[in-house]
Amino acid sequence: MSAPFLIAVMGPTASGKSALAERISAEYDAPIVNADAFQIYRGMDIGTAKPHDHRPYRLLDIKNPNEDFGVGEFVTLASQELQTLFDQGRNAVICGGTGLYVRALLEEYADLMPAPDPALRESLREITNEEAFRRLQKLHPEAAESVDKQNPIRVKRSLERVLANQSPIQFSVPPFRRFKVGIIPTVENSLAKIMHRTEEMLQNGWVAEVNELIENGYGPSDPGFRALGYRAIAEYLRVGGNEGDLIQDIGSDTVKYAKRQRTWLRAEPNLVVFEDATTAWNAVDAFCVSRIW
Repeated sequence: MSAPFLIAVMGPTASGKSALAERISAEYDAPIVNADAFQIYRGMDIGTAKPHDHRPYRLLDIKNPNEDFGVGEFVTLASQELQTLFDQGRNAVICGGTGLYVRALLEEYADLMPAPDPALRESLREITNEEAFRRLQKLHPEAAESVDKQNPIRVKRSLERVLANQSPIQFSVPPFRRFKVGIIPTVENSLAKIMHRTEEMLQNGWVAEVNELIENGYGPSDPGFRALGYRAIAEYLRVGGNEGDLIQDIGSDTVKYAKRQRTWLRAEPNLVVFEDATTAWNAVDAFCVSRIW
């Protein structure tokens, strides 16, 4: 009996990748491992375009918005999910807009570190960038030499790694038959879809969703609020404004993000790119049935 397959579905935001992943999942009994950095957060549904039907998915709603989550924790959890599916002889799909997550998992990055100790990270938030850099210079001159000392986040993350003294994460991906497909629409189509989807999200209650998060004690300083639009809406709720301007601001930020995703995908190893979901589906179906790739 041949090994089950693993399909990675990639693409910029609003490209139709989730719909393709769900079609593959339904057709080939293939659970979907979520690779979106913000769909992991509870209560953040509309603005992250979280699927309505969670049943085919793994790694949705596993964190609160004030909890950290990064690529190291993702590869650990995702590889465990994939191992379980492989042991059951089941196919699998990986889908999400966080390209680093997919690449780090499938290329089995060897230098990823475990999640930091929360107490250590909190203590480093209390010190200035200058103090963090001085401590880094003293403890690990080589790390201090290579870091951008004007970037507080990078300086503190570097110091955090030195102080934590952790070993890299050990993980592996089971030997599925693999196919990595990308949907990359034309820039014109992408722009129109992004603006339409942004407006639709706001019409569907995105502002109310953010307001509820704030009422539950979450806010712009929390990791979850790094997701596109959440901080903008929090500011809109705080000071007021014109909803049309809010749509334009979020849409513009999303277009810029999609451009960065396109740049990332151009360097993605072994990615087979299509302009629309229909041709991508035909290629995936051919792979699954005939194994011609």
